[in-house]
Amino acid sequence: MANAILRDDGLGTIEHWIGGKSFAGSSQRFGRVFDPATGKCQAQVALAGDADVAEAVAAAAAAFPEWSTTPVVKRARIMFRFRQLLDEHMDELAALVTSEHGKVITDARGSVQRGLEVVEFACGIPQLLKGEFSEQIGPGIDSYSLRQPVGVCVGITPFNFPAMVPMWMFPLAIACGNTFVLKPSEKDPSCPLRLAELATAAGLPDGVLNVVNGDKQAVDALLNDPRVSAVSFVGSTPIARHIYETCARNGKRVQALGGAKNHMVILPDADMEQAADALIGAAYGSAGERCMAISVAVPVGDAADRLMDELLPRIDALRVGAGNDPVSDMGPLVSSEHRARVAAYIASGLEEGARLVVDGRGLEVAGNRNGFFLGPTLFDHASPSMRIYREEIFGPVLTTVRAANFDEAVDIVNGHEFANGTAVFTRDGDAAREFVSRIQVGMVGVNVPIPVPLAFHSFGGWKHSLFGDTAVHGAEGVRFYTRLKTVTSRWPGGVREGANFHFPVIK
Repeated sequence: MANAILRDDGLGTIEHWIGGKSFAGSSQRFGRVFDPATGKCQAQVALAGDADVAEAVAAAAAAFPEWSTTPVVKRARIMFRFRQLLDEHMDELAALVTSEHGKVITDARGSVQRGLEVVEFACGIPQLLKGEFSEQIGPGIDSYSLRQPVGVCVGITPFNFPAMVPMWMFPLAIACGNTFVLKPSEKDPSCPLRLAELATAAGLPDGVLNVVNGDKQAVDALLNDPRVSAVSFVGSTPIARHIYETCARNGKRVQALGGAKNHMVILPDADMEQAADALIGAAYGSAGERCMAISVAVPVGDAADRLMDELLPRIDALRVGAGNDPVSDMGPLVSSEHRARVAAYIASGLEEGARLVVDGRGLEVAGNRNGFFLGPTLFDHASPSMRIYREEIFGPVLTTVRAANFDEAVDIVNGHEFANGTAVFTRDGDAAREFVSRIQVGMVGVNVPIPVPLAFHSFGGWKHSLFGDTAVHGAEGVRFYTRLKTVTSRWPGGVREGANFHFPVIK
């Protein structure tokens, strides 16, 4: 385990990473890190206090002047070396994700790969930072623009993707010339810390990338530190809103990605087997702990009954078990508290009148009776007024809301406060085009269940799924982690004329 100091009881203490080395911190507060498959505590993690956060920000601030003026080609070369190390340590990183989050190893490896792709995009930073130049916009006057780093940047990331989401942020921020403080989830901190070690091994100077583990205290200390210029966040909508408001008050730029309730609309002409296969993976992959999970199916007309006929045998065939078991299709939830929360949502769906077709609460996994497992769950005949529809469950619960026609399906999707992702399954190109045009959602899939763009495009939702004006990675990420400076210059050949008081214009 990365950065773990063994205690007398055999459990390790996972420390911070500040200034290019492991840092114990002084708070004397600790959280517990579990193996979700067994339910056993496998380590304790140091939780940063205000002084520890200040130490990390100070290290980042001290490293910024030199790093920001490092030639962009040198920064790119470090990104190339970092990308190579990620590839070499792919299996190790995936195993760390599985050991603390619980997702199956193939899914964990895929999440590391999607993070690696952002690093690949960051390798092109010399091209991405090029400005514009206009010659002779006036008599002897040229104008050009450039993008410069903003300073110390912060990333606050969730438990569900301990590798991918941090790499949505820090590689691009660092490549742009900023320094970075990462606050990962305290539930699964080992992989982010290992990423910092590998970045240092790739040649990243001390202090450019720092990692502080912690809870709300650490988050608030980062949000209120005047040395922090920009904050990136992925998590729930209430926290995203809090971060957005706090950063706005403190004069920091912010991109805060919040909750999701992603719908898949299935039209009657869709290939129902293909749609069911896609829905199973999108709803139950990673135990539903994805911000892009499909948690609501919206079959239209007679597609509903046919969809149910296809879903039930597929759900029955799902293999739930430990993430490191190669036969598992779905692993446990991240904690016992989260499992209880998801189970409470299932109970509320029953109370509000939805039909519970498959109940995953009674699942027991042989050999791991104490693991945080909850089986795939399916509701039918739900309505938009129910909690299981309105709120983000973040677990293996698929809710079906039937629509009479295409227009009603579109209205259902557009009526939700979250607008992260959606998908439509159909063979009708006109219907798909109309759906893409009318739908009020940030990311749209056409016969693609999880429409997450690759790293050279940008990721982000609409409405209450995104607070701030800029999405993450891609060109939007470059714009977020840099400030635009536009220069208008004139170099007279000598004292040839007197003062000129009018605004320069083309004559």
